[in-house]
Amino acid sequence: MRELAFWHRPRSLQSLVLSPLGALYGAITARRMMREGVDAGIPVICVGNYHVGGAGKTPTVLALTRLLRELGETPVVLSRGYGGRLHGPVMVDPMRHVAADVGDEPLMMARDVPVAVARDRLEGVALAKSQGATVVLMDDGFQNPRLLKDASLIVIDSARGLGNGKVFPAGPLRAPLKAQLARTDALVLIGDGHAAGDVAAEIAKRNRPELRAHLKPDAAIVAQLIGKRVLAFAGIGDPDRFFRSLRACGIEVVQARPFADHHMFSQGEIAALAAEAKAGQLTLVTTEKDFARLRGSDGLPDGIVPFAVQLEFDDPAKLRQLISDHLYKARERRFGRR
Repeated sequence: MRELAFWHRPRSLQSLVLSPLGALYGAITARRMMREGVDAGIPVICVGNYHVGGAGKTPTVLALTRLLRELGETPVVLSRGYGGRLHGPVMVDPMRHVAADVGDEPLMMARDVPVAVARDRLEGVALAKSQGATVVLMDDGFQNPRLLKDASLIVIDSARGLGNGKVFPAGPLRAPLKAQLARTDALVLIGDGHAAGDVAAEIAKRNRPELRAHLKPDAAIVAQLIGKRVLAFAGIGDPDRFFRSLRACGIEVVQARPFADHHMFSQGEIAALAAEAKAGQLTLVTTEKDFARLRGSDGLPDGIVPFAVQLEFDDPAKLRQLISDHLYKARERRFGRR
């Protein structure tokens, strides 16, 4: 869903009216988070966020995939498959599945790493282990207690932060912040913003590490778009961030069309975007996640450019040590006394 404007205002009538409902929802979620999860038998690393909407989880998962492979591990991503019709468990096949089957993010990630989609996360773990996984990377699911997590990395867009700090629907938080902080093993702050300073300070009080990272656009794609006038469109948690990223690269964004997160584009919407681009002699540009949803669509126009980005950590050695330590502790807990 698209984040609501009043979630990012310190005081609003809407938030005030919805606060009792948010308090009830938050209490239920916080109590649920305290349940003890089932041990998967292999290390489980969760990449999540405190709030609804996008923050950069998928690029973080892919960055961790690369690191785990460098460490000699065989990671398999576990996803609920939000937006897909298949309940699973099923391994995502980019040649056979479309976003309507398994969700846009799993389909996009499956080009680089094996992805298991399962509404029941225990069934998903069993499938991942059958594929030779030595580590399960959970894409989201931080607030879900079904599975024991050996490490939880929380991703925040440092420019957006956590809005008004209230629990859904009064604000963007999925659970009270205190309950979520208690289960956080590391904080990943993406970008150079300062909106998450208070959260970072709370994490520091708990002696948990803060990791800074930046999204780096693919240089070849940027070079391809420089000098062109573009029509950019995106159905992600924060479309404006995508538009800002294009402009920051020196790309001329003539028109920007935002859609709700995980938006499934109709043929009419695709045709309208193509017609607008043709009339203005504009190049259509979208995110990789949106492009994954578009694949397999009837009447998809040629020439849509997926804008690829990759997450790079400012201190990769710190991240490597953090993950190595958690893997060691996870295995020591399971096998140390044998």
